[in-house]
Amino acid sequence: MAVAERRAFAHKINRTVAAEVRKQVSRERSGSPHSSRRSSSSVGVPLTEVMEPLDFEDVLLSWPPDAEPGPLRDLVEFPADDLELLLQPRECRTTEPGIPEDGKLDAQVRAAVEMYTEDWVIVHRRYQHLSAAYSPVTTETQRERQKGLTRQVFEQDTSGDEKSGPEDSDDSQRCSGSPDDTPRSSGASGIFDLRNLAADSLLPSLLERAAPEDVDRRNEVLRRQHRPQALLTLYPAPDEDETVERCSRPEPPREHFGQRILVKCLSLKFEIEIEPIFGILALYDMREKKKISENFYFDLNSDSMKGLLRAHGTHPAISTLARSAIFSVTYPSPDIFLVIKLEKVLQQGDISECCEPYMVMKEVDTAKRRPTWTDRRRRGPQDRASSGDDACSFSGFRPATLTVTNFFKQEAERLSDEDLFKFLADMRRPSSLLRRLRPVTAQLKIDISPAPENPHFCLSPELLHVKPYPDPRARPTKEILEFPAREVYAPHTSYRNLLYVYPHSLNFSSRQGSVRNLAVRIQYMAGEDPSQALPVIFGKSSCSEFTREAFTPVVYHNKSPEFYEEFKLRLPACVTENHHLLFTFYHVSCQPRPGTALETPVGFTWIPLLQHGRLRTGPFCLPVSVDQPPPSYSVLTPDVALPGMRWVDGHKGVFSVELTAVSSVHPQDLHLDKFFTLVHVLEEGAFPFRLKDTVLSEGTVEQELRASLASLRLASPEPLVAFSHHVLDKLVRLVVQPPIISGQIVNLGRGAFEAMAHVVSLVHRSLEIAQDARGQCLQLAAYVHYAFRLPGTEPSLPGGATPVTVQAATLARGSGRPASLYLARSKSISSSNPDLAVAPGSVDDEVSRILASKLLHEELALQWVVSSSAVREAVLQHAWFFFQLMVKSMALHLLLSQRLDTPRKLRFPGRFLDDIAALVGSVGLEVTTRVHKDMELAERLNASLAFFLSDLLSLADRGFVFSLVRAHYKQVATRLQSSPNPAALLTLRMEFTRILCSHEHYVTLNLPCCPLSPPASPSPSVSSTTSQSSTFSSQAPDPKVTSMFELSGPFRQQHFLAGLLLTELALALDPEAEGASVLHKKAISAVHSLLCSHDTDSRYTEATVKARVAELYLPLLSLARDTLPRLHDFAEGPGQRSRLASMLDSDIDGEGDFGGTINPSVAMAIAGGPLAPGSRASISQGPPTASRSGCPLSAESSRTLLVCVLWVLKNAEPALLQRWAADLALPQLGRLLDLLYLCLAAFEYKGKKAFERINSLMFKKSLDMKARLEEAILGTIGARQEMVRRSRERSPFGHQENVRWRKSVTHWRQTSDRVDKTKDEVEHEALVEGNLATEASLVVLDTLEIIVQTVMLSEARESVLGAVLKVVLYSLGSAQSALFLQHGLATQRALVSKFPELLFEEDTELCADLCLRLLRHCGSRVGTIRTHASASLYLLMRQNFEIGHNFARVKMQVTMSLSSLVGTTQNFSEEHLRRSLKTILTYAEEDVGLRDSTFAEQVQDLMFNLHMILTDTVKMKEHQEDPEMLIDLMYRIARGYQGSPDLRLTWLQNMAGKHSELGNHAEAAQCLVHAAALVAEYLALLEDRRHLPVGCVSFQNISSNVLEESAISDDILSPDEEGFCSGKHFTELGLVGLLEQAATYFTMGGLYEAVNEVYKNLIPILEAHRDYKKLAMVHGKLQEAFTKIMHQSSGWERMFGTYFRVGFYGTHFGDLDEQEFVYKEPSITKLAEISHRLEEFYTERFGDDVVEIIKDSNPVDKSKLDPQKAYIQITYVEPYFDTYELKDRVTYFDRNYGLRTFLFCTPFTPDGRAHGELHEQHKRKTLLSTDHAFPYIKTRIRVCHREETVLTPVEVAIEDMQKKTRELAFATEQDPPDAKMLQMVLQGSVGPTVNQGPLEVAQVFLAEIPEDPKLFRHHNKLRLCFKDFCKRCEDALRKNKALIGPDQKEYHRELERNYCRLREALQPLLTQRLPQLLAPTPASFRNSLNRASFRKADL
Repeated sequence: MAVAERRAFAHKINRTVAAEVRKQVSRERSGSPHSSRRSSSSVGVPLTEVMEPLDFEDVLLSWPPDAEPGPLRDLVEFPADDLELLLQPRECRTTEPGIPEDGKLDAQVRAAVEMYTEDWVIVHRRYQHLSAAYSPVTTETQRERQKGLTRQVFEQDTSGDEKSGPEDSDDSQRCSGSPDDTPRSSGASGIFDLRNLAADSLLPSLLERAAPEDVDRRNEVLRRQHRPQALLTLYPAPDEDETVERCSRPEPPREHFGQRILVKCLSLKFEIEIEPIFGILALYDMREKKKISENFYFDLNSDSMKGLLRAHGTHPAISTLARSAIFSVTYPSPDIFLVIKLEKVLQQGDISECCEPYMVMKEVDTAKRRPTWTDRRRRGPQDRASSGDDACSFSGFRPATLTVTNFFKQEAERLSDEDLFKFLADMRRPSSLLRRLRPVTAQLKIDISPAPENPHFCLSPELLHVKPYPDPRARPTKEILEFPAREVYAPHTSYRNLLYVYPHSLNFSSRQGSVRNLAVRIQYMAGEDPSQALPVIFGKSSCSEFTREAFTPVVYHNKSPEFYEEFKLRLPACVTENHHLLFTFYHVSCQPRPGTALETPVGFTWIPLLQHGRLRTGPFCLPVSVDQPPPSYSVLTPDVALPGMRWVDGHKGVFSVELTAVSSVHPQDLHLDKFFTLVHVLEEGAFPFRLKDTVLSEGTVEQELRASLASLRLASPEPLVAFSHHVLDKLVRLVVQPPIISGQIVNLGRGAFEAMAHVVSLVHRSLEIAQDARGQCLQLAAYVHYAFRLPGTEPSLPGGATPVTVQAATLARGSGRPASLYLARSKSISSSNPDLAVAPGSVDDEVSRILASKLLHEELALQWVVSSSAVREAVLQHAWFFFQLMVKSMALHLLLSQRLDTPRKLRFPGRFLDDIAALVGSVGLEVTTRVHKDMELAERLNASLAFFLSDLLSLADRGFVFSLVRAHYKQVATRLQSSPNPAALLTLRMEFTRILCSHEHYVTLNLPCCPLSPPASPSPSVSSTTSQSSTFSSQAPDPKVTSMFELSGPFRQQHFLAGLLLTELALALDPEAEGASVLHKKAISAVHSLLCSHDTDSRYTEATVKARVAELYLPLLSLARDTLPRLHDFAEGPGQRSRLASMLDSDIDGEGDFGGTINPSVAMAIAGGPLAPGSRASISQGPPTASRSGCPLSAESSRTLLVCVLWVLKNAEPALLQRWAADLALPQLGRLLDLLYLCLAAFEYKGKKAFERINSLMFKKSLDMKARLEEAILGTIGARQEMVRRSRERSPFGHQENVRWRKSVTHWRQTSDRVDKTKDEVEHEALVEGNLATEASLVVLDTLEIIVQTVMLSEARESVLGAVLKVVLYSLGSAQSALFLQHGLATQRALVSKFPELLFEEDTELCADLCLRLLRHCGSRVGTIRTHASASLYLLMRQNFEIGHNFARVKMQVTMSLSSLVGTTQNFSEEHLRRSLKTILTYAEEDVGLRDSTFAEQVQDLMFNLHMILTDTVKMKEHQEDPEMLIDLMYRIARGYQGSPDLRLTWLQNMAGKHSELGNHAEAAQCLVHAAALVAEYLALLEDRRHLPVGCVSFQNISSNVLEESAISDDILSPDEEGFCSGKHFTELGLVGLLEQAATYFTMGGLYEAVNEVYKNLIPILEAHRDYKKLAMVHGKLQEAFTKIMHQSSGWERMFGTYFRVGFYGTHFGDLDEQEFVYKEPSITKLAEISHRLEEFYTERFGDDVVEIIKDSNPVDKSKLDPQKAYIQITYVEPYFDTYELKDRVTYFDRNYGLRTFLFCTPFTPDGRAHGELHEQHKRKTLLSTDHAFPYIKTRIRVCHREETVLTPVEVAIEDMQKKTRELAFATEQDPPDAKMLQMVLQGSVGPTVNQGPLEVAQVFLAEIPEDPKLFRHHNKLRLCFKDFCKRCEDALRKNKALIGPDQKEYHRELERNYCRLREALQPLLTQRLPQLLAPTPASFRNSLNRASFRKADL
């Protein structure tokens, strides 16, 4: 973010006195924590109370729809065709109805048939699909709507797409422009010629002078083009977890299926083919030990084999030729087996004998008559097993073809199912015994795959053709009926009546005679005559479809066989007492003898099917008679011992058999059977009637019926759910048409109501998993929606036509209505006493029946209100059901009785409305009281109640419904005061409001078209007093407009629902609200989803209509404006929050206030109020306890709230917004601008890369989880409910059928979240985000234009316009699309042209900001952006010129901006900027208006100057890798700006930044010290203030280099010249900032002494300002610095740097050739390191084998170097001080700071070698002086002076001896002493010989007196050195003796001996005297000698 923006906006507005502030503040805070919010309630009704709504119906009467023009007319009233009645034919799966056609059906069957054939009756709300509840906006629908978006072009996404341009090609020629002092203009024309560049396209209209209004108009037209209609499609869809109002139409009831699997039998092959083999397929569940499907019989025999049986068989029906079957599995598990049994024709011998031929040939197996081979084939490798009891799902199941090769032989004794389960269990065990069994080998091929959606050629289990069935002749596929492993709860929807018979075993062991090969024949008898056997037994394979008899297979020679057979029978519709099953037992002979029958009957038994009107099913163990049964046996059971009959085994049960019915006619439940029987008896009136053992007369039936109603709750759940539609229908009928018994009407209302409550809860309990998010049972919801009808009111069409859709019976004006829709003579006689029996008197029964009929909704309401507590509890648990029943009943009543034309107030009787009011009150009370006990129930009740009221809005008097809502609100409000957990209640109330607002006619319900009536109260409203001070309109503000924008009384009265919603939001955002973050999210999400649904609603697409809709949300603007301080701060940076507001607020000129803005807490103090919850900055400054700013909003909530605000601004009527803005007080307007500012920040485009980085889903999830956690902690949501809700919402499978497998869903969900986004998704997200950012910014721009229009004429316009401009600038500064920038820049041009004084008179910061932004866009890669930016920049210059005939200010700011851009921006494209410069030049040349002035010339100068900076930039880019060169360039640029302080300052700061990046803290600090010196010079010129530094001079203690800043003398700069030194640093505040920063850098660099010097200049300024806080801090820092100096005195802890001389030789280096520098490197850098670094760097630049490092430090002779190479010579140098300097440089710091002179030594001998004998060893000392002292503002400084000194061998010897002596002295005097170091030095000094040791030196130089008198002096000096040396050795030995331990004594003696030897050897050499020293010498002679001895080479 630009530096300029970081500063709190301080604006100087004309000063106001404290009294004014007080008035203002008290107005703002009028008695509430919300400035203008509370003040708005004009009639003074606080927000916590609900306003009395207007009487909706009355308002409509007074405001007929025709009063509204055009499209708005539809908003006035609900459409005429809102409600309609649909008759939807029930979907039938099969082509035939499958319903019995027999004539006389008994009542029960008739009722069932009716039930399964009648159409669905649907009350259709035609517009309901538009409601937010039914077509919610989800991510998917958003995706759909986002399809046609255009891609927005963004700068940051284009980067790198285009090559950076042709300039980069000629790198090699200008590889390194010299950093030295060439005049800056030099390369200007050389490198690039600006004139030869191509310009961008020009804006044609730019140079025309048009009236501002025209420009504005044109801009607006352009802005309005190609804008997306719906803003919210660009924003992520509302969070699904929040949508409480979500509901969907239930699916129509359908037949239940599990997962369907298609099994195709392809082929069966044995190696010998000798006889036909038949197959049976079925599924078994081993874990449940249950057969879970009926049998499927198949026949894969070849025609030749079939031919063997042709003589015996009939012609096979096509249905029996099926070879494929569809199995259904409701509860998949890994324990399910597909078992295949094979049977063959009976032959003599037992099973193993029959199998022998197959097995010998390694083939196959058998059982008798048709022996069975069992194969077990588990569901293949495809099964995915997963955890839990729903273990296995077939959804991921791939089709497979299985080849079964091994069949197991069936044992004759193990035929039963139990044996089969044991066998299957054995198979699963690995150590199976089965391995030992010899298998029968055969090849059976079957295909197993998931069944397709709608398979062709399919037969239902009843053999009906399932649609589609294209050709009846094709081979069918059979649907196999499932016997689910566990209960399945699903209502019956179609007629099914099947009976399965399973013979289990027979025991004939005691039966005499030849009974061995036993077979059982089964027949279904309608009477006792043999001819009455009915053809109802289903055939198996290759036989007829139905048969009259069927046999079990035979087991050879077994008297007590077991059976595995299954017989399937179709039950006749009417089963009577005579119907029975007859079993006949036969002995079958295998060797037929002539004359004997093949089959001999040996026994009989039977089962009567009906007993007491109930179907008999279950297991039976029957006795078998030897004789034929006698006549009329069928009504008795075989258990009755009939006289004269013989029984097997003495009438004991010997035959066990089981019957199972699968029937949708017979409930097979005691209680249900009884209930249905009684009801049907009543309907038929057939008395007396026998029920079990009692006979019912009319007198006793009522009591039985009541008992039966009461015992319905005992029915078992599965049949109860299955027959729930029947039961509910009957109960409704009992309520509505009470039965008439012996002429009396029996009122069963209460009993039936209670029974209904119990049935509903039982169904709910059974179907707990099949519930939707609100706990509604989907089956019951479907019943209400589709099946429920008012009894006796058949909606039918005349003429017997089939009812398609009944024509809508609706509010059509006029009467085009079918006459058929009449109500079947319904009279409403509901007495308030529900149990009153009405005596029909003499009227006949039919009439009395009509008289007795009641209206269900009235009866329900009444019964509910008067119900007892137990029943009420049950009803409350499932209140939704009763509410929906009532609503449908009301709607049917209106539709059928043609009441829709009647006015709403007359539609329902008052008595009923009273009941409803009482009911709503009591349910509401339950919600509020249960919220703490049973949160889940409270939530459900709350939602049901809200939906009920919402439904009533479509049917009843809407004013009445509103009053109910208000009453409910009041109830909640009273409860809130005492509630322990108000957040939970508030959450419920918010959900209640949300549901109400999701009504499809929500907009109409808010009366959008009637004008708001201004408050009628005589007392002036608070808001109007506030706005007396309205800033912009001369007349008092219009109260109508004000009340539209506030949550005022009139607003909440008229826009009742919108008022509720926004009030909820206002209360949630109230800082004192509890449980805030959860509520914030809920309230904001509610508004957001409503706005989303408006955006997608086709009724509101027209702009005028949408503007009306937007009016319902206007208070949102004030709300958001007041919540501003608590919104998430998207524009980072402290105290940014109320930037503009405080700017317009601060009427006090904060002179000494460094913050610059008025501190709101100060304002409050003046006004005498508590601390405001104002900006964050103020909170941090005020006392922390006082801040009551409430809970801040999360980023997500803030963004959503802001997007809603933008929606209102986008869609509201601009004129209206303008009138509102005109009425705002200044601070409010400021806050509004702040809000816009925040909107820009919140929706700023982050760039594609950001989307790749962050998976927004995860981010959002984590935010959500946080909110969820808070909810759980605050207790607003039950944990179980949370689990339930989550599992439901997340279900990927929707809510239909197989609900049990949803447990696995949670796992599925989590993994899916982690999936990384694909490239397309990232692209799409970027596309949408880009469009959102653009649209949001454009809406802000539109709003700003409106504000500007408003403010044009007012007095306070400067301050507002300044703020507006800041927002515009911010928008131009953030990442924006090309489209927006085009419009944004146009607006900016218009603003500047209308109000030039904004930029050119007041604060310069705006101008600086603007220039920076424009320049940045001038360098854009996108052509259109450049075009507009250069146009803006050109106009800016022209404007400035026209005001004052020069544009110094703009010139200055542009140059500064460019400098800081170049210095700070990484990917800056100078090529594009150059094109923009050329464009500006072109404009200047073409501008006819200014031809005669100097303007064009000045522009040209400026452009060339900018061009020059750019050229330097190119170089800087090149040297990006070479820090020294880069800093040199920056240094040069800064030098070039010696004449313009602002720019020099900018560059010094750029350099500081760069240094600190590189870790050169000392240099960074120096840059800032220079900058501070510069500022000090300027301030000193302005005025002489005692506490300020005098200029550079004050800083020279810090660094001697600073004096170069004094170059700004008066002749260059006149302080008052326009545009100079206008940056924010040229102030005292700026100076303080720079010095503080410098001190920080010095501390980081360890230069603590310098810190002190810096603070010496800073402290006086702080003292003058009395800033004791800062002073305390400064002194604290000084203390730290001094402490560190003490601890680190030796200096080794602080390494200050190592210095090297670097020389460059060779043409490759360009300007650097033959230059020498001293480099400062980090401390402890070795020579090898710098050498390696430079070599590597330049090698990379010039190529391999070009760079060579010169290893020695001798002078370089250029003529000997290879011109093709580049040479670098690097030498280590040390700082050098003269003796007089060392007196001052005492500390280590002194000796490492302010260094200008460096020394290095080079040894040499006359013959050119570096080292030689002592007498020829010379040394060259080189002193280098640099231009500046280290540390400087750069790390390498050029060498400006070089001085060489050559030392003769004797002088070298003197230096060596002096050095040795110094070392000895140091080692001896060291404290604490270091024995090791001492011994090392001693050993080196006195050791026996050290090569070239002291003795040798003495022998070479002192042995003889030199001949040359010039050398006498050196001779003598050397002698003195030796004497000193000997003395030091002695001291050292003495010291060593004191230090050593006993173990080193010997070593010490050795040292002493060596020393004695040395001293003796030296003695003669040191005693001889020089003759010259004895004679006196003239002074002048000595001097000349002295001079001549140093041969100086001055370079």
